[in-house]
Amino acid sequence: MTQEKHAFQAEVSQVLDIVVNALYSHSEIFLRELISNASDACDKLRYAALTHPDLMKEHGSFEIKLIPNKSEKTLSVIDNGIGMNKEELIEDLGTIAKSGSAEFAKHLTGDAKKDLALIGQFGVGFYSAFMVADKVEVLTRKAGDKTGWLWCSSGKGEFTIEEESKAVVGTKITLHLKKDFMEYTDPMRLRYVIRQYSDHISIPIILDADGKNETINSASALWTRPKSEITEEQYRDFYRHLTHNFDEPWLTLHYTAEGVIEYRALLFIPQKAPFDLFQPDKKHALNLYVNRVFISDEVTDLLPHYFRFVRGIIDTSELPLNVSREMLQHTPVLAKIKKGIVHRLLDELKKKATDKENYEVFWRDFGIVFKEGLYEDQENAKKIADLCLFSSTKDDKLTSFADYVARMPKEQKNIYYLTGDDLATLKNNPQLEGFTARGIEVLLLTDPIDEFWPQMFTEYDGKKIRPITHPDVDIDKVKAIEEITGESIEENLQTVLIAKFKEVLGKEVNDIKITNRLNKSPVALVAGEGQMSIHLERLMKQHGQAQAFASNRTLELNPRHPVIKKLATAIFEKKEEAKVLDAIWVLYDQARAIEGEPLRDPAGFIAKVNNFLESGL
Repeated sequence: MTQEKHAFQAEVSQVLDIVVNALYSHSEIFLRELISNASDACDKLRYAALTHPDLMKEHGSFEIKLIPNKSEKTLSVIDNGIGMNKEELIEDLGTIAKSGSAEFAKHLTGDAKKDLALIGQFGVGFYSAFMVADKVEVLTRKAGDKTGWLWCSSGKGEFTIEEESKAVVGTKITLHLKKDFMEYTDPMRLRYVIRQYSDHISIPIILDADGKNETINSASALWTRPKSEITEEQYRDFYRHLTHNFDEPWLTLHYTAEGVIEYRALLFIPQKAPFDLFQPDKKHALNLYVNRVFISDEVTDLLPHYFRFVRGIIDTSELPLNVSREMLQHTPVLAKIKKGIVHRLLDELKKKATDKENYEVFWRDFGIVFKEGLYEDQENAKKIADLCLFSSTKDDKLTSFADYVARMPKEQKNIYYLTGDDLATLKNNPQLEGFTARGIEVLLLTDPIDEFWPQMFTEYDGKKIRPITHPDVDIDKVKAIEEITGESIEENLQTVLIAKFKEVLGKEVNDIKITNRLNKSPVALVAGEGQMSIHLERLMKQHGQAQAFASNRTLELNPRHPVIKKLATAIFEKKEEAKVLDAIWVLYDQARAIEGEPLRDPAGFIAKVNNFLESGL
């Protein structure tokens, strides 16, 4: 068969450009990636053979072999795993379709070291081979096929594929090493790299050098060994193998569950959030094994969605080896294992939370996801709430529910919060003024999930959780405003003031009300009873649902503010009608702007403000 030429997908070319044209202090990472891929290939064949035993008919024990050749300047990595057919070679080595090419391109930074870390996370660690090689050959044959294939590329925009009759089941990757990387033909160097990065691989890694075959890894599943026999370095290396990260895990949890359901667990929480944490199709990333045989990394029932950042291994003997994907969806065993995992993770987080500084490292990256549990997991909502941290009006430090409640005045019955797009804007929101003047602390919530969890988790320690704009919020019961800012305008002036605002603004607003929630600002826009918050409506609009959720708001007036007092007097005395009309519209636009809403008529607003400035000057 003739040789076929194919062009790499554009995003693959970007990866290769990063790899080939940058100098890395950790070039040996290529070997970790190739060994990891070889291990996965063996796991896949072992799983496939459970239902198709013929695939293993002429197969010996699984192994991964390294063959350095100094005279030919090559290093070969060979596995007897599942192998690839022609279509898989093109798809897996020519594109980044599985991980989302657009998503990968979006995360490229131009910083070589940061972009290198992304390569493994996107499942394209194969391309790291071009760090050390100027030509890569892949000889492979898929289990069950009679035809083998040879893939070849110099990493410069294209690759070739041709049929190869001599290929055996599995994959042989031959790296033609660059002159600066001949160290990878040195057996001593290879032993060191394997023991540093891949010692935990449960398949024997055999070094074929100097006429000898030598197993250079411990070749036992790390999670099956006693904790006392495992070093922090071994846990770290296994974590890096599993996640393709370069950091160290923030939390390592290794335990054996015994009793009604027995399983082993080795779980990690990373230091940093993965790039795909908020992708809608983000999969729960626990690998399921049955008696050390890999079954699947796509079992969504092992973790609740709010723990989707946890990585690791679950190994159980409670399932049959030939368990199908359909059986996994319906077995009660997974539900019991899931319950046990959640319980242990929450307990470990509680322990970690005693070191607040270190716990905040976790919270700043994963708190936005973890809070989803307040909405999703009613059984564990209280435990989750105990672990949540929030910004508040007290100071710049994060606070817990428990600390907030401990600081509450005895007259205060509710936990108060305000939602918005960012912390700086929230701190300047006029709706906080009445609370601040009375010394009432307010939680400041800026994550999208903060609009939803209070609908399900409505109470903590006997205190109701309320937005500060809620109709039943009466902060005068905590402390009367007259003690702080003086008297309000008279009721007869309030009546004419409200009537005039309603007349001028018409359908622009749902209602006009006098409020005790403002202290320094003259006006504020709030959601009416039964309406979604302004912040939530804005989120809906950003997702193309503007028409379905658009609604008018209530404009609240501060009856103690000098501007409102003078305006009320002018309306009552029927003076300067034109200025009164302009003032009402300016105040309304001011309220919209403070909430992050666009001005109705920017040019008109500026003209009115300039007229007032000119008159004042």
